Order: sequence, then C-alpha cells, then structure tokens
Amino acid sequence: MFQVRIHGRGGQGVVTAAEMLSVAAFDEGREAQAFPSFGSERMGAPVVAFCRIDDRPIRLREPVADPDALIVQDATLLHQVDLFAGLRPDGWILINSPRAFDELGLGALTERFRHDRLLTVPATELALRHIGRPIPNTVLLGGFCAATGLISLESLARAVGERFSGDVADANVAAAREAHAWVASEMGELAHAPAD
Repeated sequence: MFQVRIHGRGGQGVVTAAEMLSVAAFDEGREAQAFPSFGSERMGAPVVAFCRIDDRPIRLREPVADPDALIVQDATLLHQVDLFAGLRPDGWILINSPRAFDELGLGALTERFRHDRLLTVPATELALRHIGRPIPNTVLLGGFCAATGLISLESLARAVGERFSGDVADANVAAAREAHAWVASEMGELAHAPAD
C-alpha cells in the first residue's frame, strides 16, 4: 500500500488533491481512498488530507501516520508543525516552493531522507501562469506523478477532467503537465549530480 499525506491551508484544494489522486488511481484499476482531517474549517487554516492506493481492498480508515509521500502545498507550514513525522526513510517529499531545501531551512532533512526524493516545485507560480489563481494542488499532483511514477499523467488528466470542466479543466491539466516536465527535468539533474 502506498500512502500519501497532503498538507496545506484551507482554500488551496488540499482535499480536492487527495480526491483527484484517488480517482486517478481508481482509473488505473487500483483500490484507493481519500479523506480529509480538519481543524478549524476556515480559509487559511491548516488542512491535512490523506490518500491510500493499493492493488487490494483497503480496510484501514485512520489518518496516515507513516506516509510514503508528503505533498506540502504551503511552505509557511514547514516550521509550524512537524510535517515530516512518520515519513518513511525512503519517502518522497514535494514542497510548493521555488527555493531549495537548504534555503527553506530544511538542510537536516537531506541527511535523514534520500536526497533524490526531496523536491521543490514552484507550484504557485505555475498555477498563476496557467490557471490564473494561486491554487497549487493539480500542479503538485503533476509533479507527484513524475516523481513517483505511481500514477500516470494521463490518469491524472482524466481525474482533473472529472472534477472540473471546460477551460478550468484544460488550464489545470496544462499546469500539471508543466509541473510533470519540471520534476522530470529536476530528477534527471539529480541523477547526474556528483555524489557527496
């Protein structure tokens, strides 16, 4: 079972991201579940959503405590709570930021986790360019598809098309495609970087 925890703020599409990821997995013939965890339900309040993907029926219903991947939609949350609690040592981290982990004050993470699975994506910038709004969810899902290979970009595009319609769907898919290319390029550079 592959488990994803998505952190963000109210209004950023955190819950929608988990739902679209689960729909994309279901589209590929897998079992999937998505659900949120709310504190105070207001715009800008921290929100967490979870997604599980497996080839067998999923019977768990509790929040994801030991994720295989973290998606952080708002970098302002990085030093407020321990977002990385429970993350597996070989887990993936995607953070919405144009800055590198060291610049974000997360240099210690590069020692605890696999360096090639720690990625930042300028998701807000890409969302503004394509969608016209600072909602990074589909952008980060495009990056997630490129990073993990768990879900195809085409399955994600179909899930986006089920959630949105017309120009909104097209813009979100375009943003996800650009993020997919961005992450694929970054991962290529990491693979060719000299070892420390």
